[in-house]
Amino acid sequence: MANTKKKLKIHFNPDNIDITVPEGESLLRAAMSAGVHINAACGGNGVCGTCKVLIKKGGVESTRSEKLSPEEYEQGYRLACQSRVITDLVVDIPLESRLETAVLSREAQVVEDGGPKAAEAIATGWSFSPPLNKCYVELSSPTLKDNVSDLSRLLRGLKRRCNLRNVSVDFDIVRKLPPVLRKKDGRVTVTTLVKAVKTKADKRKPTIIEVEPGNTARKHYSLAFDIGTTTVCGQLLDLNRGRVIAEGMAYNGQISYGADVITRIAYSQQPGGLKKLQQAVVATINQIIAELFTQSQIGVEHVGHMIVAGNTVMTHILLGLDPKYIRLAPYTPVASFIPPAKAGSLGIRVGKHVYLFTFPSVASYVGGDIVSGIVGVGVHQRKTLTLYMDIGTNGEIVIGNSDWMVTAACSAGSAFEGGGIKHGMIAASGAIQDFTISPSSLEPELHTIGEEKPRGICGSGLINIIAGLLEAGVIGQNGKFNTDLATKRIRKGSDGYEYVLSWAHETEAGKDIVITEVDIDNLIRAKAAMYAGYQTLTKSVGISCCDTLEQVIIAGAFGSHIDIEKSITIGLLPDIPQDRFIFVGNGSLTGARLTSFSTDLLDDARKVALMMTNLELSERADFMNNYVAALFLPHTHGDEFPNVSKRLAKLQGSKLGRRLAI
Repeated sequence: MANTKKKLKIHFNPDNIDITVPEGESLLRAAMSAGVHINAACGGNGVCGTCKVLIKKGGVESTRSEKLSPEEYEQGYRLACQSRVITDLVVDIPLESRLETAVLSREAQVVEDGGPKAAEAIATGWSFSPPLNKCYVELSSPTLKDNVSDLSRLLRGLKRRCNLRNVSVDFDIVRKLPPVLRKKDGRVTVTTLVKAVKTKADKRKPTIIEVEPGNTARKHYSLAFDIGTTTVCGQLLDLNRGRVIAEGMAYNGQISYGADVITRIAYSQQPGGLKKLQQAVVATINQIIAELFTQSQIGVEHVGHMIVAGNTVMTHILLGLDPKYIRLAPYTPVASFIPPAKAGSLGIRVGKHVYLFTFPSVASYVGGDIVSGIVGVGVHQRKTLTLYMDIGTNGEIVIGNSDWMVTAACSAGSAFEGGGIKHGMIAASGAIQDFTISPSSLEPELHTIGEEKPRGICGSGLINIIAGLLEAGVIGQNGKFNTDLATKRIRKGSDGYEYVLSWAHETEAGKDIVITEVDIDNLIRAKAAMYAGYQTLTKSVGISCCDTLEQVIIAGAFGSHIDIEKSITIGLLPDIPQDRFIFVGNGSLTGARLTSFSTDLLDDARKVALMMTNLELSERADFMNNYVAALFLPHTHGDEFPNVSKRLAKLQGSKLGRRLAI
């Protein structure tokens, strides 16, 4: 029987995009098909409430979700993932449901510039010897006396001119060789690629991957990428001069299928799910590559290599490998050391000869991004006892030095990115990022990104708010509000007690922005997971966080925006002198770039991955004990945070004295 479903038109604002879909189509899927991004942290399962849209005209089939207030439902708000199209529609995507490119420019500021001390944490002692090389040779023409094969003539020329011996050759080169050698009378440029070796005693064997007519040795470029769960960062590198000549960043197109790796693994198991995820991230990579070529005015044919760092799940999906068993005990990836692949075979728009190298991973949730970061900042080169951390939804931690390293991943949840918070949002314009509170009046002073009207609370703002409320005695160390205080800002709300940060007339959306006890509890759980993670690692090797750590390296865009003192106050970071903390921005991209410049560091990546001992925290009873102990501000055990405990006792004593005097 013929399909009789009506075709319906949807107009999306503010993107001003139209799409036609069959009656009954999911509104979220329709938006994805149209290229309209709507936040869907849970992957469209209806449990996160981030895909809120406003139906301006027309109707959808949808029941009221508990994620929408009765007032919002009456106004026409719906969850896109729970709505089916039944008429032509005009749909508005509200600010909180879409990603803004302005956020990327803010993150780009810390991609390579982590802070004034970042230069102290960069790999040293490596020689400039890119794994990709170009060599120009002039070959003599064949004669009856010297009629060796074209390939033999080429290999002989490389040996004489470039001292290249024991060279292997891609078969594609053999197929194209006759016309290339004759186009410029034997004048050709040969591109060779070397791979990592297991030990320094192993001999490198270069492979010829491209032969071009004429002299193109001056046009010698490579691509370095960090494939993050949220954002993808890329750089175009000049391999002759060892410098970055263009860089770009974009949101990972997979975001519409879920905010975290677990949700994306689940989506990959749906029919066609893995292919959609793979195509989404490849489309993002291609978007950035096009931008890099536009910035630099360099042609795609002059790029000969690509190196990618990403967590284990992101690497699997990029390469089209099934990540199913990463999620299931005993948590096994398809491979940890993955051979280089032809980038073009994955759909990446570069030359057919370009190989894509991915950093090796350590375990299911400790991936090549952390290996790349460790190589980039040189932890493996120094005796300095270091804690390296990348704070996020999937927090990754390494403790060690040049002699040993232990590592783990801990699921901190999405609170650090504004997830699970009543008025949480990503770090976009209008997000509250700085907070102070008057100790006498308990009135707040807020600063937002862009100094615009408040729209919500970002992760770094959440840390500052909770630290400020704790120091002011508005909340106790258990995260509960002190309801005896004389302020109208503490009140009973739908989620329990809350503190009003900004009244409705002061905000962008015209509604009160609050911090609730549920929000505080979510942050406490997130910070407890991170702290328990590195506490478990340090105790596993018989050391103490406070007494022994010589430096703490914080990687990632989020880490570069947090306030060290406030983060120590709530128990997220260890209570050690602040001069031991170093921000390095995007350590993963730093490692990818430096490895593109040096075969020494290419070898180090393999060495680092092999020397890391991974601990599966979910299988350790001591992690759960440490986690429960950390569900307090800053910690159940005051001796873990001696300086914070003293300061809080002093502040609380002075406040009590003032209240008694009044």
